[in-house]
Amino acid sequence: MLRKSVLEIISFLFILLFVYTAVSKFLDHENFRAVIGQSPLLTRFAPVLAIAVPLAEIAIAILLAVPRYRRAGLYASFAMMMLFTTYIIVLVTLSEKIPCSCGGVISRMTWQQHLYFNIFFVLLALLGMWVHSRQTASGQPIHA
Repeated sequence: MLRKSVLEIISFLFILLFVYTAVSKFLDHENFRAVIGQSPLLTRFAPVLAIAVPLAEIAIAILLAVPRYRRAGLYASFAMMMLFTTYIIVLVTLSEKIPCSCGGVISRMTWQQHLYFNIFFVLLALLGMWVHSRQTASGQPIHA
């Protein structure tokens, strides 16, 4: 019962995060596209990423919302947060001017706060994956 509750809370937090940031990016699409176009690493890919990133966030949120696909959603959440975290580390390390292409209030964080925020969600995804695997190994039903 506790494991199921932990999985529900973790899934809810990721759904909230990904839906919120995706909607923010879609609502301010032109600005999001322009800002990622300023990134030294993403300039060439900005038009595609401006659509692909928020769509991927919505897709991950859907995976997390459906218990049958939650495991895939947790792995995808981990992968997405690792990509975002790695991107921040690379930008902070290699760039002098760092544009923030995040959505909503997250864009108001400092880069250090943003890094800690991302690391927290990476660890949360790892916890979710671990709890899910423990629940599966113990034979407890995951779907419900």
